[in-house]
Amino acid sequence: MTEEQITMNQVEALHVALQQSFSPDQNVRDPAEATIKNLKFIPGATQMLLHITEEKQVQYEVRQAAAIQLKNICRECWVERVSFSGLPLPPVDADESGAASKKPPLLLEEDKTAVKKKLVVCLLAEPDKSIRDLMAETVHCIAIHDFPTSWPDLLPLLLHAISQNADPSQALRVHNALLALRKVCKRYEYKSREQRGPLNEIVIQSFPLLLPLAQRLSGPEEHSLEGALMLKQVLKIFWSSTQFYLPSGPNNSDGTANIAPSPALANPETMQPWFDILRAALVKPLPEASEGLEPRNQPTSKEERNAWPWWKVKKWAAQIITRLFSRYGIPNYAEDEVKEFAQHFSQNVAPQFLGPICETLNLRPSGRFCTDRVVHLCLNFVDLAVELAPTYKLLKPHMDFLLYKVCFPAMCLTEEDIEEFENDPHEFVHKQNSPLSDFYDPRMSAITLVTSAVKYRGQGYDAASLGVLDALLGFLTEILQRYNATEEANRNHIEKDCALLVFGSLAEVLLAKKKYAAELEGLMVSSVFPDFNSPVGFLRCRACWMVQRFSEAPWSDDGTHLRNLIQLVLQRLSDPALPVQIEASKALRYLIEVEGADVTLLPVLPQILNEYFRIMNEIGNDEVVAALQVIIDTFGEHIEPHAIALVTQLSTAFKNYVGAGEDDDDAAMAAAQCLECINTVLKGMCERPEMYRTMEPHLIPLILQILGNDGEYLEYVEFALDALTFLTYFPPQISPQLWDAFPLLYNAFDKWAFDYLMLMTPPLNNFIAKDPNHFLNATANFPDGPKKYIDLIFSIVSKTVEEEHSSESEARKALTLYMSVLHNCVGRVDEYLPTINKVTLNKLGQQVNNDVPLTRLIAFQVLGSALYYNPQLELAELESRGVTHQVFSQWMKDTKNMDKWLSKKMTVLGFSSILRLPASSLPQSVVSMIPDIISTVVNVTAKMKEEAEKGHDDEDDNAIEEDGDGGDEEFEGFDENEDVTNAANEAYVDALNKLSASGDVAQFLMGNMWDDDLEDDDDDYYSPIDRVDELLYMKEILSAAFQREPEIYQQVQAALPAETVTTCQQLFAAADAQVASAGPASPAHL
Repeated sequence: MTEEQITMNQVEALHVALQQSFSPDQNVRDPAEATIKNLKFIPGATQMLLHITEEKQVQYEVRQAAAIQLKNICRECWVERVSFSGLPLPPVDADESGAASKKPPLLLEEDKTAVKKKLVVCLLAEPDKSIRDLMAETVHCIAIHDFPTSWPDLLPLLLHAISQNADPSQALRVHNALLALRKVCKRYEYKSREQRGPLNEIVIQSFPLLLPLAQRLSGPEEHSLEGALMLKQVLKIFWSSTQFYLPSGPNNSDGTANIAPSPALANPETMQPWFDILRAALVKPLPEASEGLEPRNQPTSKEERNAWPWWKVKKWAAQIITRLFSRYGIPNYAEDEVKEFAQHFSQNVAPQFLGPICETLNLRPSGRFCTDRVVHLCLNFVDLAVELAPTYKLLKPHMDFLLYKVCFPAMCLTEEDIEEFENDPHEFVHKQNSPLSDFYDPRMSAITLVTSAVKYRGQGYDAASLGVLDALLGFLTEILQRYNATEEANRNHIEKDCALLVFGSLAEVLLAKKKYAAELEGLMVSSVFPDFNSPVGFLRCRACWMVQRFSEAPWSDDGTHLRNLIQLVLQRLSDPALPVQIEASKALRYLIEVEGADVTLLPVLPQILNEYFRIMNEIGNDEVVAALQVIIDTFGEHIEPHAIALVTQLSTAFKNYVGAGEDDDDAAMAAAQCLECINTVLKGMCERPEMYRTMEPHLIPLILQILGNDGEYLEYVEFALDALTFLTYFPPQISPQLWDAFPLLYNAFDKWAFDYLMLMTPPLNNFIAKDPNHFLNATANFPDGPKKYIDLIFSIVSKTVEEEHSSESEARKALTLYMSVLHNCVGRVDEYLPTINKVTLNKLGQQVNNDVPLTRLIAFQVLGSALYYNPQLELAELESRGVTHQVFSQWMKDTKNMDKWLSKKMTVLGFSSILRLPASSLPQSVVSMIPDIISTVVNVTAKMKEEAEKGHDDEDDNAIEEDGDGGDEEFEGFDENEDVTNAANEAYVDALNKLSASGDVAQFLMGNMWDDDLEDDDDDYYSPIDRVDELLYMKEILSAAFQREPEIYQQVQAALPAETVTTCQQLFAAADAQVASAGPASPAHL
């Protein structure tokens, strides 16, 4: 619908609906919400929403609601929404059952054109932060699909607005243009070099404008908030353009991205103007409002300070320079093309930032304010500087200041922490255990810096050459001695807590060195044991934490200290403070592994389990459930009496946690840990599978709930499938209720859990193997009609093998389902052989020239299974396609690459089965290959026999020899003239560097770039062929063939190599000896 066709009456009607959606009267609100929900189906709706959004006279809440709806419709209806794997996604507003009334249409081209034409114009003029952020996000949603090809005027429009930055009256438009430009750049932030062409063009066209703008805004005369807001956006654009790759040059003439190394790498000085901007941002003084200096009016509350634009500028400056340091500035970790730039950065750039960084870190010790985020980033920079020789030499004289004036105070509990501990313990526990704290908490970065200084620079830094560690331990010991010598009322509890935190953070170093490890017993007894009964809650909590850090400390007494420690921890399980209970439950996890702990713990095991369940009912914490899992695993043989109760309690806890809501991440992680804990119980009870029946009433509803709600419980699917595997594998029969999971598995695979095929295959194989009759006869009802279970299996295999988004390992796993059907349903699935051959041979054809034969070997396993199932039918299938000779020749060639038992066994059984047929009934293409077939069978069987006899005697040959001298006992760190080398850092940076050649950073971060040529593990595959001895089968088939057609096979024997005949005779003798020792038996065709 064109803009001229939209009437004001329509706009006004929509305006009224948006207004009424806020009405407290449900009778008014519900129709309005229904109208809004239906907007995506109305042509011109996006233009009407944009008209309302831009109108400043409209009520603010209505404008905001219009902006939200505009963003949502553009996101959902611009192009068809698909998952990462390319499958269509359900509508955004699907109801609780996962269904929507109807699929939303794509926006009309005229609506798209009108929105793109007007959206940026409206955004540039929008003063309200919330609404302009929504508009900018809408720009991002559209740019993902249309920029640059279908939106060529976007960048020129934004750059024109930015070019007006010299005019103060244009400040709002400049800022909003920068905001939109950042959103466009963010689109390419994680892309590979090959996909960064549009970003390179943005950099080429925009940086000549942005650099002088940033230089002016970071200058000493700029103090306005508008200037800070603009500078922040420029820095964010710089971040998006550089954090993974420095920008390359102009795109190639054909429009493809230039993947050559950035010109800045060869000429590092070109980056200096940007370094000057970052340095200026860091050194800019930010006075208190009471001082009356520029920039004026700094807020006084912590929350407002954190959001103040000038502190945001410092945050981004610190973040950028720290990222450049870690990514490009350390020569030891730099790839070849970055070496020159890294040398320049380490010797010239990093040193010039140490002053501003340390001055920033000195703000708090000087009594001034600095945000947590800026402190965190500056400490990260210093941590990197400790590892680099040129910067460490500059830091060395200031290590006392950094360790004792900056890091130690940063690690101390704050008044807010203590208030939270006492009055909001759930939030305290959440923050203390948040995995995100490494990315924002200065306490964590301070701990990392202290640990790095001790570990890597332990050779001394002061005039007396006292080591970093010895000096630090002296400082901490003095705090503990002062605490013990002070009267209770005057003790500094916060200082002691921090001293213990530092001790615990250095546990790895202290335990590794004998001279320190010997002192830990005294530390624990004198300074930790008393705190278990301290009136100060956070000290009791720290005492439990110290147990986790030093559970491996050596004890010199008769075991009394350990028994006392266990009793102290057990008492804290019922501590009045929830954080103490949490840390005590985690501490017990470490103590139970200490020798002699079971004597104290086993008599009170039921009470311990009850305490854990009480804590779990109080709060969802995955580490508490993980500790319970260790207890179950450690005391497995004693858990049996409690197994039913454990599963019951864990199932109940899971239901409670998943009911806590989507926003409770702690509960979600704890719910997953509950399922993992259930699987630990199931694993412990696998030798008593009859007990599974009593657990099923609790477990089957959970499994069906997770699999049957269209992905609502996606994060728990892995654990549910593991539980389903236990329940379908160990019991002799599968209960009728459990069969209800079979169609749910298919539906999950088909609709939303395609990526979980690897975990779905084991339970599917179990279903087929445990009850082939039910599998072949059962049907499930679907919207498009009933489907047989076997057809569901064949649909899974074909969709996986033929789907281009599937990995090769997924295709191989899916093909094992064909084998399961053939092995378990002998003589009952003849009509499915054509489909099996079609899918398998197509895949084989795709892989015939692949250097890595893994997928070919799985295809040969399927073909071997089909020959074993019915050689006559299978040969007819191969002959009808004219591929028999080609397939067999490649198969025989690939036998030399077969390492897995299953590939070799199916080769022997499949090729041997051909010889069950009279030679006169064989196709001529097969008759001519009989000598080769026999040679292959004999050679592969001989190899299997040899491997079976050899066993695993040589497993220890590759064991790494332990260093008997105490490993790095004498390691005291690196000399000040040496750069630190760290294997973990090298591995991580190497992984990132590999992305320079190819690959998408986003895929790397999602874990989708690992080698797909890793070998498959066939240990989890079982079927009736396990009961078939390949040696006896081969001997029986060949003997029968010679007796049946002696003349033909005498000719065959004459054509065989002499060593093959000798090997065959040896195998026959071995088979006879095996039969004689085992009694009469025959490998009947199962």
